Amino acid sequence: MNDEQLYTIGEVSKICNVSRKALRFYDKIGIIRPDKISEENGYRFYSKETLLFVPVIKYFKQMGFKLDEMREFLKGSSYSAHEKGFREKIAELKKQEEEIHTAYTSVQDWYDLIVEAESVIENQVTEVSVKYSDALTTCYLEQDFNYNYMDSIININWTNYLEEIGKAITGPVILWFPNCREKMQGKPTKARILQKIISDCGNNPVMTLGGCMVASCYHIGPHETIRETYDKVFRWTQEHGYRCGEDSTERYVTDYWTTRKSENFVTEVIIKVTRN
Repeated sequence: MNDEQLYTIGEVSKICNVSRKALRFYDKIGIIRPDKISEENGYRFYSKETLLFVPVIKYFKQMGFKLDEMREFLKGSSYSAHEKGFREKIAELKKQEEEIHTAYTSVQDWYDLIVEAESVIENQVTEVSVKYSDALTTCYLEQDFNYNYMDSIININWTNYLEEIGKAITGPVILWFPNCREKMQGKPTKARILQKIISDCGNNPVMTLGGCMVASCYHIGPHETIRETYDKVFRWTQEHGYRCGEDSTERYVTDYWTTRKSENFVTEVIIKVTRN
């Protein structure tokens, strides 16, 4: 040790690009200890071999290990500590990855809905169009429908159900009505609330929407006036040689989840159509 070159804490800080504060903390918790401490002034000195622990620590930190978790690794006594620690970290990171994916998907989908609504309002897109609707598999829950839209969209029973089955949802709330004409006339008492599940629905009931041609029309404004848009869809399809299907879907692009100003609500009314 006497013949080996030793480095001061300041030199180690510069060579390894690590702060003096960090080096002192590593010493305190027993991760990297100085090879010599001066009895005269308490200065810390490190050997070249000890310096080489710094890159190892940095890489462990990159992998997500906490300093306390590194202690056994740095002893280097056996592979077993690494194997156990890495296996546990892989499981932990996998869970974090799933949580981040869920959060990212939820935020991105909501952002996309806001952009869609802004574009619809800005360009006053309220004309009927016929398009192919991609198939969408959703989880759903049967519910009573009494035209209290806020209660149906910010739906406590639906939230509780999703928590019960352990599923995370994304995208707009969708209400499916078995009879579109009864819905327009204010008659239905039942509906299904649906949303896309981020992972899969497992063994829980599912419903597939789309996978067919549909008539689509955006409704801008309060849900209570949505009958006007149904009327528009029925008139347009009749005039253009289409026949409407039995059921209808209301896709709430922006609603009470995003704004309390009902004049800024954007709802897409969707009805399956076929040629006469």
